Amino acid sequence: MQFLKTLFWVALAVVLVLFASVNWTSVTITLWGGLEADVKLPMLVFAAFLAGFLPMLVLHRARMWSQRRRIEQLERQSALQQAPAVTPQETADVNPVPETVETSLVI
Repeated sequence: MQFLKTLFWVALAVVLVLFASVNWTSVTITLWGGLEADVKLPMLVFAAFLAGFLPMLVLHRARMWSQRRRIEQLERQSALQQAPAVTPQETADVNPVPETVETSLVI
């Protein structure tokens, strides 16, 4: 399984390198105030990918953290409910105090 995972990432890297090498041209982006920026096309595609991916990654991680906390809280509540309730009478029976018997020698 690890081999397939590695093979997938290597194939993806090769495809990305081929895409970048074939499309290595400058693209002019018009910014605000009449500014223009010349950016290589693969860098522009990568920046657009990150602009869409990173907010969703942060949102996903925040939801997973919240769900994990909720699950842990419910597991703790479940463990407390499943534990047998101990009444004061039961605790007295569990650890009885040994009675001392006084014996006296009658001579």
